[in-house]
Amino acid sequence: MMTKFQLTIFFLILSLCGAQAQDVHDLLMRIKAKLDKVNDYTATGKLKTDIAFIKVPIANVQVLYKKPDRLRVKKEGGISIVPKGGLQVNLSNLLNTDHYAAVAAGEINSGNTVLKIIKLIPLGEEEEVVLTTLYVDEAQLLIRKTTTTTRDNGTYETELSYGKWAEWGLPDKLVFSFNTKNYKLPKGITFEYEDGEKPAQTEEMKNRKGKIEIAYSNYIINHGISDAAFK
Repeated sequence: MMTKFQLTIFFLILSLCGAQAQDVHDLLMRIKAKLDKVNDYTATGKLKTDIAFIKVPIANVQVLYKKPDRLRVKKEGGISIVPKGGLQVNLSNLLNTDHYAAVAAGEINSGNTVLKIIKLIPLGEEEEVVLTTLYVDEAQLLIRKTTTTTRDNGTYETELSYGKWAEWGLPDKLVFSFNTKNYKLPKGITFEYEDGEKPAQTEEMKNRKGKIEIAYSNYIINHGISDAAFK
């Protein structure tokens, strides 16, 4: 049987955990409110793909987005290599705490910025996403990095750099990182390899990291985009 002192400590811990959970929830809702100001955008930028043995030149791209989850990347003169789940992740939808439990997991220093670490654990057993970790700049209400682990498509990292469009929660630059072993190419897509022949799928190659970088040069925000633009 617990003593009176032990009971007091137990309820104090419960109280602190509840307060911490509420603080995390409130922070995510403030970030979501900021992101929700963007109903749609058209963005232009340059896409750089870094995958071993595959030659994909830097390309100009146009990115179309419409709330809640319509997104299209148009690339000049070829295809865009985007891991399944990569660019499709909408940060505002990600912060929908009806589908996830948010847990505080400490802090780290990134340069001169303190980032709060928040883990999102899905409430449903059938969710494709197993765990998402957010690195949050509380002062600026910005998500600086995400790490997402999925059931079927490995783990992806997204690093976001902000500048001119930070007030909208829109990055100047995105860098997606993923393991090529878990990357599934869409059917019918072929590439030009460095030596003209497809290389053997060695374990070393399979386990290499792939990166996709988009540096944005301009956004046109909330100007209205028709659904037909995504067909």
